[in-house]
Amino acid sequence: QVQLVESGGGLVQAGGSLRLSCAASGSNFRRYVMGWFRQAPGKDREFVSTIWGSSDSTYYADSVKGRFIISREDAKNTVYLQMNSLKPEDTAIYYCAARDSFYHGDSLIVTDLLRTGGYDYWGQGTQVTVSS
Repeated sequence: QVQLVESGGGLVQAGGSLRLSCAASGSNFRRYVMGWFRQAPGKDREFVSTIWGSSDSTYYADSVKGRFIISREDAKNTVYLQMNSLKPEDTAIYYCAARDSFYHGDSLIVTDLLRTGGYDYWGQGTQVTVSS
């Protein structure tokens, strides 16, 4: 079982930037597909971005495409979410998630990665607040 710990959240003005980090415990970090989700007050948790595979394939929600960048650093067991041009509607708790290929196998359907049910482990979340 892997444990995920997010950091980097905070208060920022609209147009500003933040970089979120998610550190994973254990070894063999590469075997996990990593994702970011967010949940605003009164709303369901929604997909933000994911990264997977030996070539670090990525996918983004339309709402963040062109503004957010997901990356991973295997040597540090860490996945990042660089958030630029932030908007007040980006305000939410941001969660890191991991999908274990040990359970799901190496083949995947991208649509599985857009669902909360497609992931096995979750962090506790980090608050991002964007003021107008």
